[in-house]
Amino acid sequence: MTMDGILQGIRSAVAEAREKVPLVPSVTNTVTINFVANAQLAVGGSAAMVYLPDEGRSMAEVGAAMYINMGTILPIYEETLPETARVLHEQGKPWVLDPVGIGIGSLRERILCSFMQYKPAIIRCNASEAIALANLWRLESGREKDGVRGVDATDSVLEARRAAVALARWTGGAVAVSGERDLITDGRTTAFSTGGSALMPKITGTGCSLGGVAAVYAAVASPFLAAMTASAIYNLAGQRAEEKAKGPGSFQVQFLDELYLATPEDVAGNPLELEEEIG
Repeated sequence: MTMDGILQGIRSAVAEAREKVPLVPSVTNTVTINFVANAQLAVGGSAAMVYLPDEGRSMAEVGAAMYINMGTILPIYEETLPETARVLHEQGKPWVLDPVGIGIGSLRERILCSFMQYKPAIIRCNASEAIALANLWRLESGREKDGVRGVDATDSVLEARRAAVALARWTGGAVAVSGERDLITDGRTTAFSTGGSALMPKITGTGCSLGGVAAVYAAVASPFLAAMTASAIYNLAGQRAEEKAKGPGSFQVQFLDELYLATPEDVAGNPLELEEEIG
């Protein structure tokens, strides 16, 4: 895909999400439920938060796409999450996986292993999570050990590039690795998106809500375009919000406003670089 084609695809994704208002349910981190839902609403989606297995199955059937975040695991999720992913896979519905917390406890590991066969459309993660997931799925990561520290990363985005490419090639979708310079790849082409704000790590939920917004765009665009659009609008909104905010509290409010106010042209105009992958 050419740069012109990608930029037009980003414009279309932003516009279509607001026009179609796709229903995009989530099973997400209980710490960030409100922020995830509000971010999805701000970009044009319709949000719904679910927990139980029958809810997951039902929402997988009626939703246009779905977001699964591993941040807060309850015992019931051992049934809810794989069952939801199975239905999404069988119905050909795009879904976004955020493997936050990978490496913490055996329950997360079992659930993440089950997801390998259901191939998420987008994996949204930090660098250390990308390496850890590739290793868990026995894909080529370039690193025997990851730098996961709780929910934080100690690896750089570029150190996770091989893992991200391997994951994208396995799923046939896209992987978005967040950092100072976001990396988004479909295994053939890799994009780098810049912007954002130093205040983003000072509030809870920017990463989680990014996954939820990526799922909104996955309802109206290909996984690669959806992931690039989500990263672009977050980098743009973060930069604009920082200019108006006095601190983390006002930044969070202003950030949601900037997500809502960003036009298709604004989002497509956020800096983006492309590189082709070899091999």
